[in-house]
Formats: sequence, structure tokens, C-alpha cells
Amino acid sequence: MLARTSNVDQLFVNQVAFSSIIQLGDSCYLNGFSRALAVQREVEFFHGNEGNFPSYGIFRMPLPLPPVNESISISRYNQTPIIKTNKIHITAVSNSSIAHIGNTRHVSMEVRIKHIRQLLPRNEQETE
Repeated sequence: MLARTSNVDQLFVNQVAFSSIIQLGDSCYLNGFSRALAVQREVEFFHGNEGNFPSYGIFRMPLPLPPVNESISISRYNQTPIIKTNKIHITAVSNSSIAHIGNTRHVSMEVRIKHIRQLLPRNEQETE
């Protein structure tokens, strides 16, 4: 059973982009996932085989999750089980992010980005 009720009078969101979500209401599971190749080049030159995520190890590696091996004891008393706010202003939600108003039981978020910088070869004289 979810514990509290969220009450928001006004919600302003300027921009939601790139597989992002505005979630209003309770959820059992929230899963967010994004992967990207960020290529910076000195000269515009495109290879025909670009954008193949499995060819980069960062996208094939298992996600390292640290074990949770400590006991947690929680005691709470909600005299008024309502979270009340007047106004929420969100500038932007982007890159598989989730703006969520409500209760959630389980959340899992994963982003993997491979940054690549491709520079032109330099003469040894230029670096001296």
C-alpha cells in the first residue's frame, strides 16, 4: 500500500524531450533507459558504420549494482498523509528522465554514454 497522497495546485513544464516522461499519479515501477554516442570532430566526416552501440564495450557490460547488505528499520507516523505544494516549475526534463508526482515502489534508471573525440593529427613542430 502506498503511503501518501500528493497534492499539487499548479505544474508548469517548459520542455520534455528525448524519451522523457511526466508521470502524475502513483506507480509501482518506473524504468528509465537511455544510451547515446557523443562524437566531437574537428572536421565533419562521417563513416558508414557509425551508431552501432554493441560495437562499444560500455554498452555490452553488465550494470554494476552494489549489493545492499545492511538492515534498514523504518518507523513513520503520518498524521496527515498528504504532501501538499502550491506550484512546481520545471525548466526541462530530458534524456530519458522522469519527473514524477506521486508514490513509487520501485525505480530503476540507466544511462550509458560513449564520448568520442576525433582530432586531426598534429605535427611535432606545432606542439613545441
